[in-house]
Amino acid sequence: MSISLQTNVSSLVAQENLRVNNDFSNRTIERLTSGFRINASGDDAAGLAVANGYRSAVAELTQGVRNANDGVSMLQIVDGGLNNITKMLDRLKTLATESATDTFVGDRATLDGEYQDLLGEISRQAGNIGLVTGGDWLADLSVYIGGGTGATVNIDLSAAIVDATGLGLNTSAVATAAGATTAIGLIDSALAELGGIQGTVGTGQNKLHYGIQLAQSQIASYSAAESRIRDADVAAEAANLTKAQVLQQASLAAMAQANAAPQAVLALLRG
Repeated sequence: MSISLQTNVSSLVAQENLRVNNDFSNRTIERLTSGFRINASGDDAAGLAVANGYRSAVAELTQGVRNANDGVSMLQIVDGGLNNITKMLDRLKTLATESATDTFVGDRATLDGEYQDLLGEISRQAGNIGLVTGGDWLADLSVYIGGGTGATVNIDLSAAIVDATGLGLNTSAVATAAGATTAIGLIDSALAELGGIQGTVGTGQNKLHYGIQLAQSQIASYSAAESRIRDADVAAEAANLTKAQVLQQASLAAMAQANAAPQAVLALLRG
């Protein structure tokens, strides 16, 4: 075996291995301190692209859940207003029934006064919940949730006009027995129409609740998939750190021996 003073090959090999082990140790420490297996594109370019896709889907669905919850809140407000209008229709029918009988001995003008006031209140409350001509919610509503194909939930309230005119009651009156009899039939029709609108609102709430449940399930699944790609395995990285530290110490010891090898030449020269 030749001994060279100019080039210490063993030392060069030891230095290169020490550099590799230092890089390994630094990368392991970075993963442990950040909690991520992928901290730069070079760590896993393909995996990073997939993980970013999952993260984007989670962001979309998270906002979609907020959208759906906003939609549920809006429909609950509308539903509350519709329930109140239903109660007023019940009172209208009571007044009409009272006035329709020939045995009524009270003042029909008083009954009709209350009846007309209630029609005005129905129209006012219909405006408050946005279900009048030009109202905020008189439309085919589309709530974007996300999650791939079929990302929107549609609730068609475009024909849901629930003021006195929309319910066909604006010309009704109970000032006479004949008018009251006619009003009873109109109120029955209005109740049936209002029931259909309430059904649409209720169905819309259920659809949004189901959409929220699916979106939350997808968020959990996408987050888990991203975690498997992006997050560090702490147990494995802790083992790697121990391995890296041992290798570093071994490399330093070997490099010290390699650097001392040329000193053997002095023994030859003394001889």
